Amino acid sequence: MQPTLGFIGLGLMGRPMAKNLIKASFPLVVHNRSSGAVDDLVAHGAERADSPADVARRVTRIITMVPDSPDVERVLSGEQGVFTTTQPGTIIIDCSSIAPAAARNLAQQAEAHGARMLDAPVSGGEIGAISGTLSIMVGGDAAAFAEVKPILDAMGNPEKVIRVGASGAGQVTKVCNQMVIGGTLAVVSEAFALAIKAGVDPARVREALLGGFAASRVLEVHGERILKENYTPGFRAQLYGKDMRIAADTLRTTGTPAPVSAVVQDLVAAMLARGRGEMDYSALATVLFDLADVKVGETK
Repeated sequence: MQPTLGFIGLGLMGRPMAKNLIKASFPLVVHNRSSGAVDDLVAHGAERADSPADVARRVTRIITMVPDSPDVERVLSGEQGVFTTTQPGTIIIDCSSIAPAAARNLAQQAEAHGARMLDAPVSGGEIGAISGTLSIMVGGDAAAFAEVKPILDAMGNPEKVIRVGASGAGQVTKVCNQMVIGGTLAVVSEAFALAIKAGVDPARVREALLGGFAASRVLEVHGERILKENYTPGFRAQLYGKDMRIAADTLRTTGTPAPVSAVVQDLVAAMLARGRGEMDYSALATVLFDLADVKVGETK
């Protein structure tokens, strides 16, 4: 019989992740700030919790999936937070994308309450969350990771559920992930802008590039989004902006030069300043298209 799990944070990513746990026969106790998502999960067989503290009172395996470092801190160490009722032996799996330093600090607090905490951010967007094929990059205690690997496997691709190192290592890996995606997304957008200006069909350019060394998931998935101008959010630009601010802070504190990522961060800031924060983050292309004075479907 599967252990009962707690799940806190049922947003765009958290809700399908929680549903995949139910599909894998894990009994679930759920909490979310808005009740609609909780009602949906209850309809799928989950039990309702009144607060994070209520979750921790009832289970010893807890997954959190909330937007930013202050949100995780509130859920864990705030009033009616998980740490107020943590049971000895609890393992907390934070799938949020937060600052590595915050992850390490919260892991230390968890230890002081007799618990262990893993930072386990994910990659794959809403598509991966729904299909249960997320990549999950994990930092924290190796024994705790081994204990909860079946839980993580139910939300992600088991071959892509990887313990990277000690506490904070998962979040550092997520920073690296977002840097690579941002750089690739920017260059793909520039390439499409060039194709349009040169009078070449960018869709055919994408098709050709997918057959060679330039192929990537960004070109495949986001390239299609850009060409169809489909910016319905699978991952909101506003959250990507948060991730890039975390990247900039992490680069600064480690003394790591990253001129390409600095340009990407400026482009993301421009996208948000244009009021596009609720669009998918692939809408970064719209900023580069603005700069080039081109639109999809036209030639110069």
